[in-house]
Amino acid sequence: MTEKIVVVGAGSAMFTRGLVRDLVEGKKEVELALVDIDQEALEVAEGLSKKMIETRGAHIKLSTSLNRRDVLKDATVVICTIGVGGRRAWEKDVYIPREHGIYQPVGDSVMPGGTSRALRMIPAMVAIAEDVLDLCPQALFFNYGNPMGPVCRAVRKATPANMVGLCHGVNQVAGYLAGMLQVNMTDMTYTATGMNHLTWFTDVLVKGKDAMPELRDIAARQLTRLDDADHIGVLFKEDGSVECDDELQKEVYPFAWRMFQLFGAFPAAMDRHITEFFPQFFAGGRYYGKILGKDAYSFENCIKCGDAIHEEAVEIARSSDPLPEDFFDSIVGEHEQVIEIIDNIRHDVGGVYSANLPNTGQVSNLPQDCIVEAPAVANAQGLTALPQKPLPAGVAGTLATRMQWVETTVDAALEGSRDKFIQALILDGAVSSIDMAAKLADELLLAQAEHLPQFKKQ
Repeated sequence: MTEKIVVVGAGSAMFTRGLVRDLVEGKKEVELALVDIDQEALEVAEGLSKKMIETRGAHIKLSTSLNRRDVLKDATVVICTIGVGGRRAWEKDVYIPREHGIYQPVGDSVMPGGTSRALRMIPAMVAIAEDVLDLCPQALFFNYGNPMGPVCRAVRKATPANMVGLCHGVNQVAGYLAGMLQVNMTDMTYTATGMNHLTWFTDVLVKGKDAMPELRDIAARQLTRLDDADHIGVLFKEDGSVECDDELQKEVYPFAWRMFQLFGAFPAAMDRHITEFFPQFFAGGRYYGKILGKDAYSFENCIKCGDAIHEEAVEIARSSDPLPEDFFDSIVGEHEQVIEIIDNIRHDVGGVYSANLPNTGQVSNLPQDCIVEAPAVANAQGLTALPQKPLPAGVAGTLATRMQWVETTVDAALEGSRDKFIQALILDGAVSSIDMAAKLADELLLAQAEHLPQFKKQ
């Protein structure tokens, strides 16, 4: 079977580069269709992909389109990596709340930024899902777009599309924990359950032996380093700033280790993300002597890096020079496991991966149908969630309100409801009053109006 892979949102240069790299290095014979509504971004993605394919002499039939419906017919795999409004809209999600004293290191998953982003992403993703159902209903359908929980829940609520959310965060944190334990990843097994960017490692074993006691010792040592400003709020892989795993091990992540001490489970995906789920602890962005999003996990640096990656991609795509020598080096990013997952499904391998799927009973003490990030088996039936032990009450409690925030955010996006947007901001917990929530909602709706047609009547 020759796969026909359609990437919707292919203008995401790092994702497309990583995916094509995996295809050519794995000597895959596929049809690859790249889709983006941004002409320039699509041309850059096409230029890079052509160079990579030609350099390796890969057997990949490449096509591009500004209209996904032109290429979706007979697709066997659809991968979505869209970001409605791009980095410029993302900046508004973060900078407007800052004017109200709300500081976000990421602003794409929860807090006001994640809520605002969901309003843009959900209608677009539902429309894509409807096209998939119309033109290639049997295709494997993967989403990488944030906020993961609301996007996946909305698509499942509004359509019968069998969309699966994937993220590299759990796998990367597993690598981090293996490094801290000084063991090989192949010797470590674990269970991680929760919601995307707040997924709790409840069990970690090394060669079958419980590694939690050793991790508690590591936590105690890490929390003696709270004055180590050079290694708090500095490194994170998602902005492309970390090339060396040794450097990653030097970072302290004090909030994650403190939560591990308290809850007996380690939260992924590290402080840059998990602090946003507990805004009550970081009023004014205060984080161990720094300010979140500014000198701790700088949002400005993240955007600057993203812009630089795009500019470099444009230069390489348009240049007549050969690709840089290191262009095919392993690339850290969201694409990391998707080709492996597809292979597991096609060959009925049965590998286990972290996936975002509806809760149909696999976690008994989380709400039915909520999107849970948890272990799933990849075999001939697709990705199927594996039954888990009930979460400890405290861990489940950190997720319970968040699941209702997801539901409220989804309804706000699908209905174009200002009131439910305000409700979601209140449930999120970053605002200090109802009046602030209402004012912030109105400012974000106005700033993002071009991407929010469902709110036009309001």
